[in-house]
Amino acid sequence: MLYYTTTSWMMHHWSVSALACGASLVLYSGSPFKPHGYLSIPRLLSSLRVTHFGTSAAYLTTLEANAVRPIADPTLDLSALEAIYSTAAPLPPSTFTFVYTAFPSHINLASITGGTDIISLFGAPCPLLPVRPGSVQCAGLGMAISVIDSSSEPTNPLPVSPPSAPGDLVCTKPFPCQPLTFFGPGGEERYRAAYFDRFPGLWHHGDFVRAEDPQGVYGGGGGGLVMLGRSDGVLKPAGVRFGSAEIYNVLTRFFAAEVEDAVCVGRRREADRDETVCLFVVMAAGKVFGDSVRRAIADVVRRELSPRHVPGVIEEALGGVPKTGNGKKIEVAVKQILSGMEVRTNASVANPEALDWFREWARRANDELPN
Repeated sequence: MLYYTTTSWMMHHWSVSALACGASLVLYSGSPFKPHGYLSIPRLLSSLRVTHFGTSAAYLTTLEANAVRPIADPTLDLSALEAIYSTAAPLPPSTFTFVYTAFPSHINLASITGGTDIISLFGAPCPLLPVRPGSVQCAGLGMAISVIDSSSEPTNPLPVSPPSAPGDLVCTKPFPCQPLTFFGPGGEERYRAAYFDRFPGLWHHGDFVRAEDPQGVYGGGGGGLVMLGRSDGVLKPAGVRFGSAEIYNVLTRFFAAEVEDAVCVGRRREADRDETVCLFVVMAAGKVFGDSVRRAIADVVRRELSPRHVPGVIEEALGGVPKTGNGKKIEVAVKQILSGMEVRTNASVANPEALDWFREWARRANDELPN
């Protein structure tokens, strides 16, 4: 088995566990596109007769974007390949279709989802079940996953209705690889805050999902679990996780005189290849938003953080930033609206007109934002 990963990513530790099954591991260090360009990894798969290959969704979408089909190369023998696993981000439906034209059609292509702290999968592959474009095949063994209505009160988590509606991914029972605490001082408190604050008693993983066939997903029938992005404020473009606070900190540090407020969220529709980071700013009194402000923010974010932190969209929030009665930004609702979800405005929103503005902006910009 070859899982293209660094040793700092959970997939390295996950792949090492394959030794317990008697598997041989292939470890790879360096760019997946060197020394033989896009065929570097396929050449390795061929020469070492790799049976299970794991990678990121970004790698497969790169092959798709460049029309790279290793199976068309007569010098490669990929007949030993049985499975391709993809993670770090949801795999777009179009890439599912592409992979089956680029690699042997007998493979089990699986988009999988789990978590760093559990070194395991909530949504797993299964070679006995159908592969549906854009879907995770089924729940992992020992994982009592469920989809909860995002608008539920913490003390009264309600299943989504209908059962195929989008909601928050939770695990309702303890599972075999569940960590017990976080290391270091205050570990128990930080552990509880990370996973159990949203719905006490339920492991809340922060993913926004939809069960295509709930009976199949939970019952082992392979109904398909569609990953719709993050349900919290964590941004994850190209599989790189960072918090909106990092962007807010840059604005506070360098643009305090120009920008009064801001909301930064990820936008990902079901058919999108990746999440687009969208930053909406409220200008300070007397200040005017324009291309110069947009470029300045992008340049500073690139310099202070990284190119991957630069928002793909920087616009003025003419309706203001939606907040709760106690002044907290309502990032999740904005994220869901931009991603095409139906969001109900409840009494906790202090300025519902702000959400209405985002609904209208999303409608007008639907065909203009990058995928």
